[in-house]
Amino acid sequence: MPSSAQKGAAPADAGNRGRAMVDSVISEVTTTRSLIEALGAPVVLLDGQGVALALSPGMRALVPGLETGKALALVLRDPDLNDAIEDVARDGGRKTVELVERVPFERAYRIHIAALEGTGRRATLLTFQDLSEQRVIERMRVDFVANASHELRTPLASLLGFVETLQGPARNDERARERFLAIMREQGLRMARLVDDLLSLSRIEQRAHVAPDTPVDLAGIAREIVDSLALLAREREVTLTLHTPREPLQVPGDRDELLRLMENLVENAIKYGKQGGEVTITVDAGEAEASFQVRDDGPGIAPEHLPRLTERFYRVDTAASREAGGTGLGLAIVKHIVLRHRGRLTIESKPGEGATFKAILPRLGAVGAG
Repeated sequence: MPSSAQKGAAPADAGNRGRAMVDSVISEVTTTRSLIEALGAPVVLLDGQGVALALSPGMRALVPGLETGKALALVLRDPDLNDAIEDVARDGGRKTVELVERVPFERAYRIHIAALEGTGRRATLLTFQDLSEQRVIERMRVDFVANASHELRTPLASLLGFVETLQGPARNDERARERFLAIMREQGLRMARLVDDLLSLSRIEQRAHVAPDTPVDLAGIAREIVDSLALLAREREVTLTLHTPREPLQVPGDRDELLRLMENLVENAIKYGKQGGEVTITVDAGEAEASFQVRDDGPGIAPEHLPRLTERFYRVDTAASREAGGTGLGLAIVKHIVLRHRGRLTIESKPGEGATFKAILPRLGAVGAG
């Protein structure tokens, strides 16, 4: 018959084993969370109900609204993804889903879903593979070939025609040679500008899913652009008027891209506005946003053209655009720079009342994770 000391020892041993098991589970969960939080790739661990138990820093950056203790389905409302997570949690195994987000810009992911060992509804581990850059590069190759072949065909045909003429009937005609060589030089420069703009647009699109975060002074860039385009404005007898805050106005951005954005907008206003008119450039600061606005007093733009102005190679007046040296890509470049900076572009115009182009960007410290 066991002694009273032995009778008291059994419950104590059971309690110790219970506490040891709890400590072991807590330790295992803590280790798993630490491991996931140390990973560079976007990874999230969900419990059997789809609630986030642990997230890697890459996952927090990818889906800013997701936190531990929050259901993934409340943040990523994709039916295919949520059905796949449900299936894996219930039946186990693995699944792969591709997710494409269209707003505010296109991003594509391949998501690997794997069930962890267990019975009943299982915890699942999701690993996100970003396919955005790969998709953009594939589309860029196709677009570049299509656009380049279409837009380069005319100047290239012109060059070949003049070369044949100089080699044949105008071989000894000095006046024709000088005139044709000048035209050939102009066509060659046009092709160079076109290739440069196509490459610039491709580079911007390739990085569209990565928001720039370097502090850039928007007011300082505006002053720099006005100085650099002063000669062009004098040639067109256009007055440039600049309004900027005295203090630096910083936005998270890519300085070279913002320079290109402002240059395109101001140069367009000078070229397509009224000769002898005025172009007003305004840099303004709001509480959470900053804006760069360019207004001309030119002939304005008809309403039916406004929605299509930022399309590649769309021109309101093709002849005037080519005469001014335009490639038809300037506003497409502006649009993609604004989108990459997580901003928005507005265009207001009426025939006979000029046009106003306004780029609105998040201020430094007010931008969410991209």
